[in-house]
Amino acid sequence: MTDERHYDVIIIGTGAGGGTLAHRLAPTGKRILLLERGDYLPRERDNWESSAVFVKGKYRAPEFWYDKHGNQFPPEVNYYVGGNTKFYGAALFRMRPEDFGELRHHDGISPAWPLAYEELEPYYTRAEHLYLVHGRHGEDPTEGPTSAQYAHPPVQHEPRIQQLSQDLEKQGLHPFHLPIGVNLTQDDRGRATRTSACIRCDRVDGFPCLLGAKSDAQVICVDPALEHANVEMVTHADVRRLGTDATGRTVTSVVATVGDGDAVTVKFGADIVVVACGAVNSAVLLLRSADDRHPQGLANSSDVVGRHYMRHNNLALMAVSLEPNDTRFQKTLALHDWYLGSDDWDHPLGGIQMLGKSDSEQIHGEAPRWAGAVAPDMPFEVLAHHAVDFWLCGEDLPAAGNRVTLDRDGGIHLALDETNNIAGLKRLRHKLHSMLGHLGMHEHHLLPHSIYLHKGMPIGATAHQAGTVRFGHDPESSALDVNCKAHDLDNLYVVDTSFFPSIGAVNPSLTAIANALRVGDHIAERLQ
Repeated sequence: MTDERHYDVIIIGTGAGGGTLAHRLAPTGKRILLLERGDYLPRERDNWESSAVFVKGKYRAPEFWYDKHGNQFPPEVNYYVGGNTKFYGAALFRMRPEDFGELRHHDGISPAWPLAYEELEPYYTRAEHLYLVHGRHGEDPTEGPTSAQYAHPPVQHEPRIQQLSQDLEKQGLHPFHLPIGVNLTQDDRGRATRTSACIRCDRVDGFPCLLGAKSDAQVICVDPALEHANVEMVTHADVRRLGTDATGRTVTSVVATVGDGDAVTVKFGADIVVVACGAVNSAVLLLRSADDRHPQGLANSSDVVGRHYMRHNNLALMAVSLEPNDTRFQKTLALHDWYLGSDDWDHPLGGIQMLGKSDSEQIHGEAPRWAGAVAPDMPFEVLAHHAVDFWLCGEDLPAAGNRVTLDRDGGIHLALDETNNIAGLKRLRHKLHSMLGHLGMHEHHLLPHSIYLHKGMPIGATAHQAGTVRFGHDPESSALDVNCKAHDLDNLYVVDTSFFPSIGAVNPSLTAIANALRVGDHIAERLQ
């Protein structure tokens, strides 16, 4: 069937990119339709149960993709209003100014962006204020210039993390408060006040927030946008293809199966169509929309759609503190001293940040992997009480062969070179390991914490996916222009992390949010 209503803008996806764009465009009064593949995440006790979220993967999308060998794997994707931000750790970092220029790594070049840090900086500030980011600019010596301080003070360290910060400083390093998006009001001791939405619990990282206190795209952007009479949303809307007019220059139809159960096919139309399905699924949609005018896929005359997939080189690790770690809200500290290099290496290593506090259920889930690696006189419950959890993030490099493709049956294939630029991450791990004795940790225990991502890494760790519909000045080597409009079409935009030409070594969410605000300004002007 055809939806007879014509919209000014259709936005496909409600995560960091699509949800933020909807919030920006809602006040224009223009008719906006959000199409979301999933539904609202159910509020239930399992939202905060480690066994449900991590061990069983209850909320992960029930689908499988294929690696370059044809083997199935479960991707780390969640189809709900708010997208993957429902489960992210709300770590909202700016990329460094150097990330926007060409950077030489051990295994190759991280290419320059078609815009500079200074052009995105005002939008970073707007994004930080919109998403209630708590932090303090000026603590991290690697960060770029800022036009305004965070609107909210940093989340204070609990005693064990405060001690860790001080021990790192004694090593001549510069730990800083991790910028995190939470709706938290603290008293002078860092405790949540009586009226604070956030209660400083141990469920922030990887869990959805039952209290709506984490700054995810649904809470911050989608729900407020829907308060405007001109904004509508259809859930359970799985967009299957985009159709164009006879010239091939204009998207005229958005075809989706709609409904939970007995779905029907519905055709929607709008003056402007925005794709924000996540880097893999946005590329899939464009490839699946191939037609006579676009035989390689929509917006793909350059043959880059689906290519240059990036996902960071990540390690989730658990150290064992000599003293008990009673921390609940652990995700408050980060370290970037080796982000761009070190005294013994000229190439970037990446960054270290805290993960959410692991618990006994997660520890039990890891037990088969850790057999023989932990002191036999330390039961798992005791180990969990002494655990200190770290996230190491290094940059991987865009490679044309790292790509998303479709088979004849529509199956999603993801080819990935798992050894791409991992030397820096190995050195970063060594840096952390060599300091354990100075940080009040058992020197020989730095354990892989892969259950944090539901699975072994890296192929399944798609939370930081980026780069498959890159932007640039040259239509021969990019799919989008600097405003994230397709070179090949007049009314098609992409505003998730697909547009990244490189990914840096920080969580990509804030950059996606800032860019959505930037593109939103452009689209709002165009709509006038």
